[in-house]
Amino acid sequence: MNRRIAAGLAAAILWLPSAAWAQELADVGQLAQFIRWGGVTASVFVIAGAMVLLRLVSDLSQRLSARFVHRRPTLQKAESITRFSIYLLTVIVCVALSVRLDTTALAVIGGALAFAMGFALRDLVAAFIAGLTIMFDRPFQVGDRVNYAGEYGDIVKIGLRSVRLNTLDHNMVTIPNNKILTDVTASGNYGSLEMQVPMDFCVGVEQDVTLASELIREACLTSPYVHLDQPVPVFARQMIMQDYLVVQLKARPYVFDCRYEKPFETDVHLRVLHAFREHGILPPAILHRQLGDDTRAAVQATLPRESQGT
Repeated sequence: MNRRIAAGLAAAILWLPSAAWAQELADVGQLAQFIRWGGVTASVFVIAGAMVLLRLVSDLSQRLSARFVHRRPTLQKAESITRFSIYLLTVIVCVALSVRLDTTALAVIGGALAFAMGFALRDLVAAFIAGLTIMFDRPFQVGDRVNYAGEYGDIVKIGLRSVRLNTLDHNMVTIPNNKILTDVTASGNYGSLEMQVPMDFCVGVEQDVTLASELIREACLTSPYVHLDQPVPVFARQMIMQDYLVVQLKARPYVFDCRYEKPFETDVHLRVLHAFREHGILPPAILHRQLGDDTRAAVQATLPRESQGT
């Protein structure tokens, strides 16, 4: 009797995995009957054609942007929208070709894959939804110069999953779309070519601040990179720098194209340094107090006679 019971238990134990495997194979077979294998083959060619089309769109956008510079932001935005549309159309066509979309197929596919895909692709789905939000809400646009999480550069692509930012050091930074919506992003030009470039200069409190302001404004206006349609204000304020009182002069000119931000900044600083040297405007005492004897004598020679004894 005991032998019969043991044999029955052993048979039951062996039968359980076999039944489970049989059920799984049945589910796979039921799922496979809803797949159009000819459509899967056609989908490969659809994807290849979409990749070729994306490459043509990218090359065309680059050529038109190089030829029509003043239309570059518009062309880049059109390229981004076109690429997004190609992605969506490719996915829809591939699904329509590869799957028999009836009620039974949707029920089987949804029950078998919903949990697995939801768990495995949750970040991708979140990035995709965030990409749609970025396209419609537009916190920035393709071609904008932005500051995000310590990275500063130009937005070159807004994709389904991520945003690509080309830094001023020519590093391509890939940022997931869902990260963009949770952090603060600052856009310098927001769809325009021109952009404000703030610049700070410091002079001593005993210097001619009015003349220094005029020299800074003149340096900005005479730079070949300046956007003359915008004013060039220069603001002044006193501040404490390492226990010394100094005057900070902040200029806010506009560069005609955000790509020339750093050349514009360099050109203005060089012009200001040359103008300050010609007119004897000195930096704060904290910066020139430790000069050598020869340099100190040269600096004293540029000061008014009554101030050389102080």
